[in-house]
Amino acid sequence: MSLRLVVSCGQTALAAKERTLGTHLSVLCPGTVPYGEAYGLQQRTADAVRAGGEPTLILLEHPPTYTLGARGDERHLLASSQRLVQLGAEVVRSDRGGDVTFHGPGQIVGYAIVDLRRLGIGVSDYVCGLEQVLIDVLERFGMAGERSRQGRGVWVGGAKVAALGVRVSRGVTTHGFALNVDTDLSWFDHIVPCGLSDVRTTSMAVAGGRSFELNAVYDAIVAAFCSHFQMETPEFEAVLA
Repeated sequence: MSLRLVVSCGQTALAAKERTLGTHLSVLCPGTVPYGEAYGLQQRTADAVRAGGEPTLILLEHPPTYTLGARGDERHLLASSQRLVQLGAEVVRSDRGGDVTFHGPGQIVGYAIVDLRRLGIGVSDYVCGLEQVLIDVLERFGMAGERSRQGRGVWVGGAKVAALGVRVSRGVTTHGFALNVDTDLSWFDHIVPCGLSDVRTTSMAVAGGRSFELNAVYDAIVAAFCSHFQMETPEFEAVLA
């Protein structure tokens, strides 16, 4: 499904907010994982969640990879697939929503595997919630994140710092978000990010004018995710493989 439709999030009050804490969140931080392997991990986790398992948040990095959403336009790749491979990047067609984006070192990718029926919310509220999680993370590090009518994601100072693209199958979500922490932004020169020609991309490092410890950002994401979706997890400290 495409989630480029702009949905107002200003008045969103997640049903989950009305519940008491108690839903346990599993967190996986496997380090740097090729896109195909991470996709397989998502599918296995989604099957487990459908069978009654715990919601799971997978936080990782990918080697340089360009992904096109299910309805992504290949014209938004500004270089041929062969050229991108020569540069050291993989090009993959994905079943998530959204258009084309880049994943690579210095970017935290979050794959949230949750059953929306158990959470008691719809797709629009869920996507708004993911955006709010990232806005809360940025605020924790002194930056003002915001939404934009240009499309889904999170912006800082008019530039896009995080992209979103999800899939929902039989009530369970896969895929999620990509937050540029200290990403080499030159990789975005080879695409039209998210299919929006007038969008600038940025990173936390550029917007904040300093470097950020990835593990600290991992921890902040888990805390914000649990707070917003009213979940709990054992005391968490990211240790990357």
